[in-house]
Amino acid sequence: MTLSAHWKNHIEIWQCSGLSQAAYCRQNGLNAQTFSGRLHKFRSQDTAGFSALIPVQIQTPLPGVMSLQLAQGHRLELPSTVSALWLAELLRCLD
Repeated sequence: MTLSAHWKNHIEIWQCSGLSQAAYCRQNGLNAQTFSGRLHKFRSQDTAGFSALIPVQIQTPLPGVMSLQLAQGHRLELPSTVSALWLAELLRCLD
């Protein structure tokens, strides 16, 4: 069973919103438990294979800092301790 476009849309908007799941659900009148279940399903389907790759260059200009130079010329500096899953979600939002 695949995830509906309705839930995919909500998940993608939430990922870029900066809100907690609970706050996003309250603002959009969604059941938090249902949202959490759909998010789990989305992540399990999404990690099965990426449909698009974003070219990036990773540099370490300062100890503990990761610098990403995106193809469009944008540069992003993050702590080198960020999780790969969080970084993948962020890049998906920037695409």
